[in-house]
Amino acid sequence: MSNSEIKWFFDDLDEDIDLQIDEYDISSAPNDFNVMTLFNFIQTGSIKIPGFQRNFVWDIKKSSKLIESLILGLPVPQLFIYEQGRNNFLVIDGQQRLMSVYYFIKQRFPRKEKRAELREIFEAYNGIPEDILQNDDYFQRFNLSLPTGLVDRVNPFHGKNYATLSDYKTQFDLRPLRVIIVKQNTPEGDDSSMYEIFNRLNSGGANLKAQEIRTSMYHSYFYEAIQELNKLKAWRGILGLPALDINMKDNEILLRCVAMLVDFESYRSSMTKFLNQFSKKMKQVDKEKVDFIKSIFKSFLDACSELPEKSFYSRGGNRFNIALFESVFRSVCLPYFNAKTLVDYKVDFEKIEKLRQDENFVEASSEGTAKKSNLEKRFQVARSVFGE
Repeated sequence: MSNSEIKWFFDDLDEDIDLQIDEYDISSAPNDFNVMTLFNFIQTGSIKIPGFQRNFVWDIKKSSKLIESLILGLPVPQLFIYEQGRNNFLVIDGQQRLMSVYYFIKQRFPRKEKRAELREIFEAYNGIPEDILQNDDYFQRFNLSLPTGLVDRVNPFHGKNYATLSDYKTQFDLRPLRVIIVKQNTPEGDDSSMYEIFNRLNSGGANLKAQEIRTSMYHSYFYEAIQELNKLKAWRGILGLPALDINMKDNEILLRCVAMLVDFESYRSSMTKFLNQFSKKMKQVDKEKVDFIKSIFKSFLDACSELPEKSFYSRGGNRFNIALFESVFRSVCLPYFNAKTLVDYKVDFEKIEKLRQDENFVEASSEGTAKKSNLEKRFQVARSVFGE
């Protein structure tokens, strides 16, 4: 497909319209809230974790160190929250610290494989329902893990939980944390400064994965659509992963496939740079076109509904093959996308097998997989298998 054929999707895009930080009128005010007040803010939903934030990723040892610091009165980094309205705040920086406090007081620590799902539950119920909180499939007991590494020396707080802090409990509850409350005064009607501030606070690389950073920097209706599609049962079945990925790798796979369908002609390596540029473009795309992307992806899922499990896995069935899936997705969807219609086709497993075993496809998938020449070769082979 030529550049002119895909032009319809981006034909109404303006030049870069991102606001510069000096165009904002922003106020910020420091406040000292004690631990229990912050816990109550989270419990009542006054403080929320916005969708562009990463999931909770700290392990129990790191969270325990924070709790110990608060008990002892050691300094901890300040928090940044964004004021959207009266008693309505979003966390800009400090989610890991706030949720560590929340889980410690609840005396339950989330299991790593359940955290993305728990994020959805938290948002849906404005907290964690008691039956989920007490479910050992989702949580373990939050007893402080503070080993010293010395046989003859034991940390006095090791193994303690919120209920067994005894005399230190009140000290912990009343420990103040510095919170910077940020509010955007102008321009009115958007919260774009929140993303700018988040990006700057996290630009030092707070161990964020590429898609976690991308999700914050290019937050948009399109990204909300990607997150919605990522939860679809049919998509989870194709991935073979019932649980959402804590580092948003599944979102990144979706993003990559859509980008290859919509804007491959603009591709220049690296893949990371291409996905960043595509995400930035999609911030300006209107809702109707994003909804079409959602619909065509759902129609592709329907087209795959009769395939056996792990149809898009590598030989041996041990991992999802991104190159295989995106090649089939693009070759099947491309003519429908160009015609602005939905997929009306059933994907044949025998054709997937033929593509998987094709020598040219295997060669283009073995090394330098993100080179444009190899992407073009894979797409060309896929088109020959699935038809123009």
